Amino acid sequence: MGIRIGVAGASGYAGGELLRLIAGHPEFELVAATAHSQAGKPVAAVHPHLTGLDLILTETTPEAFTDTDLVFLALPHGESGAVAAALPASAKVVDLGADHRLHDAAAWTRHYGGEHAGAWTYGLPELPGQRELIAGSSRVAATGCYAVATTLALAPLLHSGLAEADDVVVVAASGTSGAGKSAKPHLLGSEVMGDLSPYKVGAHQHVPEIKQATGATSLSFTPVLAPMPRGILATVTAKPTNCDITAGVVRAVLADAYADEPLVHLLPEGAWPHTAATLGSASAHLQATVDVDSGRIIVVSAIDNLGRGAAAQAVQCANIMFELPETSGLSVFGVAP
Repeated sequence: MGIRIGVAGASGYAGGELLRLIAGHPEFELVAATAHSQAGKPVAAVHPHLTGLDLILTETTPEAFTDTDLVFLALPHGESGAVAAALPASAKVVDLGADHRLHDAAAWTRHYGGEHAGAWTYGLPELPGQRELIAGSSRVAATGCYAVATTLALAPLLHSGLAEADDVVVVAASGTSGAGKSAKPHLLGSEVMGDLSPYKVGAHQHVPEIKQATGATSLSFTPVLAPMPRGILATVTAKPTNCDITAGVVRAVLADAYADEPLVHLLPEGAWPHTAATLGSASAHLQATVDVDSGRIIVVSAIDNLGRGAAAQAVQCANIMFELPETSGLSVFGVAP
């Protein structure tokens, strides 16, 4: 018997990616997978790419996870707090939703609405000191997809004093799977193909999370829906604290921050991140320069929003919680073409 794993919300995109990763994990054993409207169906009927995974989706109840060592919550925002509260206090849980990310209850109410469920240990191991906190926690809140792409690019700049915390601008494009699996007219193929469209401009819910994780005090964030299923490409710019800062200095700070990180890769000078290069992987790709006209620092980050932005990051945290090699069950490399 391996480490027994349950997944709540297994019928969604992030839930399906979790099932795929767990099925290939050398130490994890999938023993429970729950859903709402899809309960009663075989996993393969909901996720055809998981044909051969012999498991029936059941209703999401505390009893469904009685025999688990860890539960992943891949539920819509606002729903995981109640499920987590019904689980034993000793149960290890990783929440892929937003319910337990924010420390500021007012920020939760402003961006998500409803009652704040309380903050858990933040699940981004690459932040200074965070890996140790995750290892000692039984409840971990995985980051948002835009948040991890932006934070990995921005945090070293602010922590090193290289950039001003009060002047950060982010424009990030995401694939349609980031909007979830529920049918929505604006996500129909005929609406998305051949089009780029901004949404939640100036009021995206990941802004307070990014500020909390990085120390930024002012953040202008523009998300863009891109005509692709998976991937995020984030362009992060910040005003330097010193007008003499060069691209080499910025790259050196990033290289130092992630020198020993297996899942964050600073690309060779001149090579720029592509979302396709991260497809199916747990990796983040970064590149940096300094704008020759404005002098602003530019860092571009690419991730798979369902991988590093959701399921793979959650598995990374679970590995740490069980003192396993951090990349167990995860692919550092993407899938091509």
